[in-house]
Amino acid sequence: MRIMLTNDDGINAPGLAILEKIAAQLSDDIWVIAPAEENSGAGHSLTLTRPIRIRKHGEKRFSVTGTPTDSVMLGLGKIMEDFRPDLILSGVNRGANLGDDITYSGTVAAAMEGTLAGVRSIALSQVYSKESIGDGVSFDAALRFGADVVKKIITHKFPDRTLVNVNFPPLSPDEVKGVKVVRQGFHDYGRAAIVPGRDPRGFDYYWFGLHGMEHSPDHNTDLEAIDDGYISVTPLQLDLTHNDSLDALSKAFQG
Repeated sequence: MRIMLTNDDGINAPGLAILEKIAAQLSDDIWVIAPAEENSGAGHSLTLTRPIRIRKHGEKRFSVTGTPTDSVMLGLGKIMEDFRPDLILSGVNRGANLGDDITYSGTVAAAMEGTLAGVRSIALSQVYSKESIGDGVSFDAALRFGADVVKKIITHKFPDRTLVNVNFPPLSPDEVKGVKVVRQGFHDYGRAAIVPGRDPRGFDYYWFGLHGMEHSPDHNTDLEAIDDGYISVTPLQLDLTHNDSLDALSKAFQG
């Protein structure tokens, strides 16, 4: 099995090193194609206003001066054009990609791009606690359970235009209670924090942050699973059509 690894935290991110260890338990044919710099929150963005450059760091290791989506597109269309991967793993992201935050996530977007290209794709993220900041984030749960989780997921035949989003709880491996396959949850809106500041030249600037993981109580969601100490596994579909609304909306335009 040939595996392509990518992320949104950049080629030098600690989580990518963890992902390489996970992938090494699955295959000896591993390619790394990741953004040159951090692209957290980039979502499914594509670079169109400037050229993108590829830098080779090793026989199967490359960085791309663009977004996670750019990395996957160049990986499949250029770097691995003659060596198409069987599986794309994106991560391990530093921080949660749960609930509606998946729409912002470059980690999940990279898996989306792989899915669009017809390659089985999985996004993996390590949730961390409020006490863990900077380089203090532990990836122990992801490292301990990552390979086993991926092995089980890939035994399942992926439907067309479907990917899988995995989150590991902010616990030591011995504290993890198991795995739950759950649906996507939703945070309470208004978690975004806008932090104002002023630069040395006297101009105002604003920095986006996030408050805690508050969310409306709901059962069988990724948010609840993580809160309860489980690894969350959520299949996601790229077809965003709300099928139940098609007939009713069509009738509004008839006649």
